[in-house]
Amino acid sequence: MGERKGVNKYYPPDFNPAKHGSLNRYHNSHPLRERARKLSQGILIIRFEMPYNIWCDGCKNHIGMGVRYNAEKKKVGNYYTTPIYRFRMKCHLCVNYIEMQTDPASCDYVIVSGAQRKEERWDMEDNEQVLPTEHEKKQKLETDAMFRLEHGEADRSLLRKAIPTLSHLQEAQSAWKDDFALNSMLRRRFREKKKAAQEEEERDQALQAKASLAIPLVPETEEDRRLAALLKFHTLDSYEDKQKLKRTEIISRSWFPSAPGPSSSSSKASSMLKKLAQGRRAGPPACSPITVGDLGIVRRRSREVPGSPQHTTDASTTQELLRLQGDPQNGPASPEDCPRGTIESLKTSVHWEQEESSQDEPQSPTGSSQEADTPHPSCSSLVADYSDSESSE
Repeated sequence: MGERKGVNKYYPPDFNPAKHGSLNRYHNSHPLRERARKLSQGILIIRFEMPYNIWCDGCKNHIGMGVRYNAEKKKVGNYYTTPIYRFRMKCHLCVNYIEMQTDPASCDYVIVSGAQRKEERWDMEDNEQVLPTEHEKKQKLETDAMFRLEHGEADRSLLRKAIPTLSHLQEAQSAWKDDFALNSMLRRRFREKKKAAQEEEERDQALQAKASLAIPLVPETEEDRRLAALLKFHTLDSYEDKQKLKRTEIISRSWFPSAPGPSSSSSKASSMLKKLAQGRRAGPPACSPITVGDLGIVRRRSREVPGSPQHTTDASTTQELLRLQGDPQNGPASPEDCPRGTIESLKTSVHWEQEESSQDEPQSPTGSSQEADTPHPSCSSLVADYSDSESSE
């Protein structure tokens, strides 16, 4: 701003170049304007940048390297012919003032007051950096010939030790001289990686669509491949295999049902007699009369002639069963009231009737009807013929 104000194009009518010389002298102002308000005291306002990290003594806050301040600059001494400048600035977080000055001997800045340096320095000799030559050493090199000879021999020995490292660095830098070849190599490598990534993404999308997955898949590893090779999956039997096995079982069955033996019919009769005995013990008031349905007797018409011996046997069997049912007034009959011969004849007639009914029914040619024709133990029944009583009525 000061430079623009100092080189403006307007010259007032009373401006005399011989008397005033310049517009700044005419306006009685300095070209730096406000920055030179303390110039009479030897102080110039400059923009100072913090050279390293410090801690403020006033507020104990950290001030990072590169923070800028409006500092007062003044000369406080010389290092030989190099001037030493001091900078005074105010902390932006408190009212404390920080003073720093240059150190030409060590090419660094030194804190005079108001702050503490955050130690991040290292030894340049241990770090194998080039050290600046001290002033006393410079004078000795200029005046002492033997010291200069010894110093040159030490420098040549250091050079011989550093030659392998320097040659390796030169070879590494020479590999990057051909820009076109390097660019082509990098672009080819990039295309290969991009193509591999696209193929992997397509495989992942196909697997997610096949398995109906909505989660991202991680890349495969060698350990995953090794574990997957150790696993072996077995599929279950298909529907066709199950149907084939079922047909084989049906074909292997016998076409003819097995006829129940005398032992099974006797066991059925004994179970019915036990039921009658339990009803007898319970007493007449609590027990209801035994009906034909309780004994499992099914009425059906007989296909034989009424005068045949078979019809006569069926009529006698029916009468015995009715007598076992009992008179409703006297209560149901018990097994003790029945003669032994009557029970045996009843068992024989029931067995004969079951055999006749099984012979009269037509046999199915296929093996699948065997389960329907075979009598179930829990649903056994006695078959009685009441055709004679119906005809007499």
